[in-house]
Amino acid sequence: MSRKVLVAYATKMGATAGIAEAIGAELRNHGHQVDVREVGQVSTIGWYDAVVLGSAVYAHRWRPEAVTFLRHHTKELGNRQVWLFHSGPVGPASDQTQLMPRKVQRLARRIGATPAMTFAGKLTTETAEGFLATRMARTELAGDFRDWELITAWAKDVAAAISSGDVSSWHRAETEGQEAAR
Repeated sequence: MSRKVLVAYATKMGATAGIAEAIGAELRNHGHQVDVREVGQVSTIGWYDAVVLGSAVYAHRWRPEAVTFLRHHTKELGNRQVWLFHSGPVGPASDQTQLMPRKVQRLARRIGATPAMTFAGKLTTETAEGFLATRMARTELAGDFRDWELITAWAKDVAAAISSGDVSSWHRAETEGQEAAR
């Protein structure tokens, strides 16, 4: 079943935008109507059946505009299927999963979103912004570590779940049970 899907993202140096575009393309390949937008360009999510939200992660923090998006749309997101991802690990540790920041964990629980998927990032001297990133881009941390096969496989799973409509209700029921147990 074809659904309307928003793939929204917050990026600093462009790597997360590239991941969002790849996810959007894969969702389209599976028959969904997809808009890929930077979170600052999204004023409403009213006409979307599902939302995929991604953020670059720096120092274990999501971009502030992604957190603001979650806060601003909490009620609407609670009535939709929602998947989260973040990108950022680079260098030798690029394959390590990053935990969701606490603020994001709380908001994800409220809306019943699945835990965020971690994708490796990209850091190059051409795109590095700021003193620290520019210095890091001159070390073994530099390079494009994004795993396009992993990104595509995850997007295929999301596409199937959106078509079936089962994942969000399953995850939301699990989340509610966990909340009651606390």
